[in-house]
Amino acid sequence: MTQDVVRLKRIGWGTRGVFALGIAASLAGNVLHAADSPVSKAISAWSPLALLLAVELISRVPARRGWTSYVRLGATGVIAGIAAWVSYWHMVAVASRYGETDASPYLLPLSVDGLIIVASISLVEIGGRIRALTEAEVPAAAPAPTPVLATVIPAPVIEPEPASTPEPAQPVKKAPAKRVTPRPASADKVAKAAAKLPGASVAEIAKKAGVSISTARRHLPPAPVTDASPSAPVPAEMPTLVAA
Repeated sequence: MTQDVVRLKRIGWGTRGVFALGIAASLAGNVLHAADSPVSKAISAWSPLALLLAVELISRVPARRGWTSYVRLGATGVIAGIAAWVSYWHMVAVASRYGETDASPYLLPLSVDGLIIVASISLVEIGGRIRALTEAEVPAAAPAPTPVLATVIPAPVIEPEPASTPEPAQPVKKAPAKRVTPRPASADKVAKAAAKLPGASVAEIAKKAGVSISTARRHLPPAPVTDASPSAPVPAEMPTLVAA
């Protein structure tokens, strides 16, 4: 809002005060001249009030240019003429009653009606100038952009996976432990005796190991096969009795 608009609005309120003062004077003259009855006083007060309302409407409500604006101006002029005529004679009678003589009773009402006319025209002019300045400040309204409707893609619904039932743990099968048959002590004795007496006979080895000949023969490795002729006589081994 510019400074000119603010200044015009302040002047407008002052002009309304002057206009209201003129209407109050005309209203007082009409009411004082009316009969001592509420109905008579209300009828006499109507014409100034009608003029007040008409001027306020013209000054505040903007109108399009054309025959309608002229119609309302003409109607306001008719209301102002009626109010001036009625108020004039009422105020003449009141002024004469309260001591005014000669031409004074006829001139005083003209000052009141003239003040009302000047104030009403001023209000209409101020209202028009304020509207013109306000419209000049408002830029031409640009066409509103067409709203772009964004496509809303619904988020995928992730269903919770059913809880899997844990499978019972399979017992770990352990490999059966190999059964190790302890080597008899006699076998160790025979092996040691055979190592100490290479080429000895079974009897000598059995004697050295302190075991029987059959035990020594059982634990000794088999004798290697030689190239001796099969026809050669094999000397018989005389068993030697050795105490086991």
